[in-house]
Amino acid sequence: MENTMEFEHFDVVSDDSDHHFLGSKNGKWFNDSKSKVYKTIVKEWKILEQNLPESIYVRVYERRIDLMRAVIVGAAGTPYHDGLFFFDIVFPSDYPRNPPKLYYHSFGYRHNPNLYKSGKVCLSLLNTWYGKKKETWDPSESTMLQVLLSIQALVLNEKPFFNEPDALPSEKKSRAYNEHVFLITCIASFHLLKRPPRNFEAFVGDHFRRRAFSILAACREYANGRVGVGYYGCDLRFPMVQVSRSFIQRLVMLYPGLLKAFRRNGASLEGLGEQLEVESQESKKKSSGVFKKIVEKIKQVFRSRKFGGEFVCKKIWSVQLKIYTNEENGKIPSKEDY
Repeated sequence: MENTMEFEHFDVVSDDSDHHFLGSKNGKWFNDSKSKVYKTIVKEWKILEQNLPESIYVRVYERRIDLMRAVIVGAAGTPYHDGLFFFDIVFPSDYPRNPPKLYYHSFGYRHNPNLYKSGKVCLSLLNTWYGKKKETWDPSESTMLQVLLSIQALVLNEKPFFNEPDALPSEKKSRAYNEHVFLITCIASFHLLKRPPRNFEAFVGDHFRRRAFSILAACREYANGRVGVGYYGCDLRFPMVQVSRSFIQRLVMLYPGLLKAFRRNGASLEGLGEQLEVESQESKKKSSGVFKKIVEKIKQVFRSRKFGGEFVCKKIWSVQLKIYTNEENGKIPSKEDY
């Protein structure tokens, strides 16, 4: 991923006015440079400054070292791709004995089983979710960098549906969840462009100028089933995938507003239409008709042979009929169908 402008991955800023934890108590331990908590937080700053990956940016505050803000860029190969996910952070007065507290900027949406509408973040490393001892906060080893990397890898992942502890092993439900997540990730971009978090205004604007075309092109590919949701731009080859009608309908409604918002932000979107073009059912039926003609040709070939040709031909036809019947009814053909 290209760096957004020359925006530093780590920096110290002064404006903390919109931070979620601004009203938290600021005791003397955060102002005393000789205190253990002060030294530990400064050490955390150095770790972050030297080790942040390309997709994570952090701002700390010169007057409130107990506060921090981070943004994670959604990774390719996930339904969160090209999205921005902001977290406000506060260190407790007894840090590192207890882990930091996080607030997720959700805009009222549930992006993940671990990220609540209220802004709560459930993670074993934060002691806000159960886990094995080695997965929970360790005052002698755990760091803020580990927290951010865990959210990026374990929460904002390829198949977030399975983060739900009671989730049954259903790929169909996982695909449906990815559709939902991609949609609300796009919707969140509206909120971010309208009111970006302080100290990230330039970052948000430039990010969506750079990634607007990719986001809208992904909408087109997903709506037409040419690639699985989350995998646009991953250089992977997929057969046509089934997408729900509700997902297509919501994308069609969302697309024009998203395009206008990106254009107002200065994105170059040449080649993208005002409306999301979705292949009609008629074109899909025509494709099915062409394939049936091919099967008929195969039948003719087998009929000209003697040893079981007609049986083989009937088998081919029955399989294809089952596949197309399933597709017409909105079902995904199973492995047994093939």
